[in-house]
Amino acid sequence: MDINFEGKRILVTGAGQGIGRDLALHLAKYKGQVFAISKTKKNLDTLVAAEPKIQPVCVDLRDWDATRKAVQNILPIDLLVNNAGVGYLTPFMDSTAEEFDMTFDVNVKAVFNVSQVVAKNMIERKKGGSIVNISSQAGYAALRDHTIYCASKGALEMLSKTMALELGPYNIRVNTVGPTVVMTELGKKGWSDPQRAQTMINKIPLGRFAEVNEVVDAVVFLLSDRSSMINGVCLPVDGGFLAG
Repeated sequence: MDINFEGKRILVTGAGQGIGRDLALHLAKYKGQVFAISKTKKNLDTLVAAEPKIQPVCVDLRDWDATRKAVQNILPIDLLVNNAGVGYLTPFMDSTAEEFDMTFDVNVKAVFNVSQVVAKNMIERKKGGSIVNISSQAGYAALRDHTIYCASKGALEMLSKTMALELGPYNIRVNTVGPTVVMTELGKKGWSDPQRAQTMINKIPLGRFAEVNEVVDAVVFLLSDRSSMINGVCLPVDGGFLAG
């Protein structure tokens, strides 16, 4: 697929590691001007060392005002990927208020905040654009010990649909990508127990977890004009998990 983001300004949140890091690097290879948000300067430094054309933005997405200011300072943005996310593997009865607040602040509230600033500018410029929110199969299927995470991704799915509904008339498309377990460094660590991992893999018809590049490719497609009539949907990258 011939995709080129030359002349496009692209913002990726949570770009310091995992899917976000790989995504930022790939988007730069597709000739986009990439702005990478992370709260960890060390991670941004290594990212820029790998690709000097990437513009780092160090801000804690839980800080509402600081985030709005940071995003406003790099406008205009043509394409946005809300990738930053956190999750706690805690049983329902053991989950805490702190875990709830952290998860919803990053997985839902920050998406709302960043998208609002970017979309307002898109509307003012009458240029349209594409927003992709990184969701999860957990937004559609209940997973044991993922109560708060599942709830946050369910909320993100509905936030994304209502954004698509209201922003569509301005030619701003909003979609989500919903991966299964992804083999990032964190994913490998979190699913290192062979028995636990096999229990999940048994529910995936393709019989394996997702690789980072498989998620990146789905995001790139939804950002591009190749998906120009796709709006308000979730593209699962789950090997068929949700088909079961």
